[in-house]
Amino acid sequence: MDKPWEGMLKLGIVHFMAFPETIRGEGPILETVTKIAEDDFFTEIEVTWMKDPEVRRKVRDALKIGHLTVGYGAQPPLLIRKLDLNSLDEEERKRAVAQVKACIDEAVELGAKRVAVLSGPDPGEPHRARASELLVRSLKELCDYGRGKGIGITLEIFDREVDKRCLIGPAVEAAAIAEEVRKDFDDFGLLYDLSHLPLLREKPLEALSAIKDYLVHIHVGNCAMRDPSHPAFGDQHPRFGIEGGENDVPQLVEFLRALFKVGYLTEKPTGELPIVAFEVKPLPGESPELVIANTKRVWREAWAKL
Repeated sequence: MDKPWEGMLKLGIVHFMAFPETIRGEGPILETVTKIAEDDFFTEIEVTWMKDPEVRRKVRDALKIGHLTVGYGAQPPLLIRKLDLNSLDEEERKRAVAQVKACIDEAVELGAKRVAVLSGPDPGEPHRARASELLVRSLKELCDYGRGKGIGITLEIFDREVDKRCLIGPAVEAAAIAEEVRKDFDDFGLLYDLSHLPLLREKPLEALSAIKDYLVHIHVGNCAMRDPSHPAFGDQHPRFGIEGGENDVPQLVEFLRALFKVGYLTEKPTGELPIVAFEVKPLPGESPELVIANTKRVWREAWAKL
């Protein structure tokens, strides 16, 4: 590609995966967010819950000074607290919705414009249709709550059979959910992650074509799925090129080419640049800074091959 990516997309990073000690809303959040804000390679950052209001205030200021676009991921509190937006138990479903509403409030405070969620566990074929209806209900409730606060809702697509085992799930089924929600909320969208592509046994162009009309966010990363004894087996987002992993430069190149073909990496009518964000996580004993450096090298090489 002879054009610089800076004019074509916002390149981001998922903070709470790069620095997993912060994923529970505690730990060195401000210090590690500041590290990313000081790195002008990134123009977007994705953060999650922060239990200390003073930390949120200081993080907001750091992100504003750093001129970073901010995204908010509600996936950690949903997963850690085992909350389910498509639970067949109405009280459990309401608890999940309440948690995301609290996340929306935090997102407003932090200057984010979108909040990402995930569906709950897949209940199996006999209950899948009902769970999908309940997921749509939850998403519409959240979209309605977010609309009054300037927040759009994004549903991230996860694996159904290997690790998270979520209801959504296959790209074609994600598109059906998005179609229903979009009937009332046209700012709702989907997030697809290169890390989840092998776990779903999908192909880049096929999967992205199915959801292209609803695609509002992209993550890129790696996974390991062939050996259950692998330290990063499942949805663990190890560094690119790790032995036994699925994604490296060639897979990123193929994925980016598919994003161009489906129209995601093209100029938007609004003039806003699309977001592509790294989601990578150091294994125990690995340096987050080295893993981030790995992703930068892989990105530069992949972009040069487009």
